[in-house]
Amino acid sequence: MVEKINFNKGFILGITLISALGGLLFGYDWVVIGGAKPFYERFFDITASPYLQGWAMSSALVGCLFGAMASGYFTDRFGRKFPLIGAAALFTIAAIGTGAVSSFTSFIIYRIIGGLGIGLASAISPMYIAEISPANMRGRLVSVNQLTIVIGILAAQLINFLIAEKVPEGATDMEILQSWNGQTGWRWMFWAGTVPALAFFILAFFIPESPRYLVKSGKSDGSLKILERIGGRGYALQEQKNIANSLKESNTKVDWTALTAKKVRPMLVLGIVLAVLQQWCGINVIFNYAEEIFTSAGFSVGDMLFNIVITGTVNLVFTLLAMRMVDSWGRRKLMLLGFSGLAVIYFVLGGSYFFEVKGLAILVLVMVAIATYAMTLAPITWVVLSEIFPNSVRGAAMSVATTALWIACFVLTYTFPILNKLLNAGGTFWLYAFICLSGFLFILKKLPETKGKTLEEVETDFGKLKN
Repeated sequence: MVEKINFNKGFILGITLISALGGLLFGYDWVVIGGAKPFYERFFDITASPYLQGWAMSSALVGCLFGAMASGYFTDRFGRKFPLIGAAALFTIAAIGTGAVSSFTSFIIYRIIGGLGIGLASAISPMYIAEISPANMRGRLVSVNQLTIVIGILAAQLINFLIAEKVPEGATDMEILQSWNGQTGWRWMFWAGTVPALAFFILAFFIPESPRYLVKSGKSDGSLKILERIGGRGYALQEQKNIANSLKESNTKVDWTALTAKKVRPMLVLGIVLAVLQQWCGINVIFNYAEEIFTSAGFSVGDMLFNIVITGTVNLVFTLLAMRMVDSWGRRKLMLLGFSGLAVIYFVLGGSYFFEVKGLAILVLVMVAIATYAMTLAPITWVVLSEIFPNSVRGAAMSVATTALWIACFVLTYTFPILNKLLNAGGTFWLYAFICLSGFLFILKKLPETKGKTLEEVETDFGKLKN
C-alpha cells in the first residue's frame, strides 16, 4: 500500500534539509577547532599542558551534555521546531564570540555555548526528520542529517585549510604565534560558521511542527494538514490513526518515570549503549586530534591541514554510500560491519605506531577507518536512535541517549591526550580496537532489524520481543 502513495518528495526533502542544517553546524562547530588547534593553543600558551589542551577541545562537550539533557524537556513542552530555532541562535552567538575572544576563559565560555547548540541539534534534528518521514524512506532521510554533519566537517576542514597561511617547515612555537595564523587566522575559522548559523536560524521558522508531536498535544487538525502535504489524504488518515493508537495508554505530557517502565527500559538501555559505543569506537579523536596523530606519523603542520581535507572528503563519499545502503542492507548488518571493520583497522594502526611506521601508510589506515565509520556507525546510530523509542517518550528517551553520547564523547576527547602520553598512539588505538570488538558482540546479541517499518510498527515489535 505504501508503494502506491504519491509522496510529496519535494516538500519532505525541503523540510529535511532545513532541519538537517542543525547537523551541518554540529559538524562544523565540532571540527573547526581541530584546524585552529595549532594556532589558538600557542595564542593562549597552553601547548605545554595536556590537561588544558584536553579542556579546550572537550569544553564544548559540557554544553553538548546540558543541551542534550534539556532537549527532552524542550521538545516535550514546546515541540521540535522552536528548540531547533533556539539551537540556531546558540550556534550564531558561539561563532561570533569564539573568534572575538582575547582570553582562554572567554574562549571556553563561547565553546560551551556552541556546545549547547550541538547538544540540542544532535538530539532534535534526527528525531524531527524521523517523525516526518514515510517508513520506506526514513533511513535515507535521517541519514541526510549525518550527511550534513559530514558536509559541515568537510566545510570546516576546507575553510581551515584555505584560511591558514602556509606554515614554514620547522617553524618554532614563537614564529607560529606571531604569524597571521597565530593572531588572526584561527579567529576567521570560527567566524566563518556565522553564515550557515544565520541561514539555519531564518529557515527554521518555515518548517512545520512534527505531526506526531501535534497529535500528542491534542492538535490533530494541524497534524492532519501536515501529513496530507506529505502523502495525501489517505496516507494522512492512516498515519493519524496509527499515531493515536500508539499514544492511547500514555499521557499527553510525558512522565519521565515512564522511562523506567518495563516496556521502555530495554529500548532505553539499547539506545544508551549504542550512543556510548558510537563515541568510544574512537574515530572522533582523528578529527579532533589530527595534529597529534599526523605529526606522530611524521607529517608537518602544513601537511596535517591538507591531510585533514583528504580525510573529510573520504568521510563525505562514504556517507553518501551509506545513504544508498541503509534502507536496503538494513541497520544491523551495517553496524556489525562497522564495529568489526574498525576493530581490525585499529589493531593494525596501533601496530603501525608501535613499530614506528610513518607517512603514507598511516594516512591510508586513517582514511580506511574513516570510510568504515562514515558508511556504518556514524549515520546508522542516529537512524536507530530515532526509531527505537515509543512515541509517548521519544523526546525524553532521545534526550537521555544523546546525553549519554555526549558524556561518552567528553570522556573520549578529554582522555585522548592523557592516554596518548601514557600508552602512546599504538596502545591507545589497541584500546579502541578492544572497545569495537565489544560493540560487535553487543550488536550481534541485542539489536533487531528495523528497516522498512513505521515507527509504530517498530514500537510494537520491540514490545513483543521484550515481554
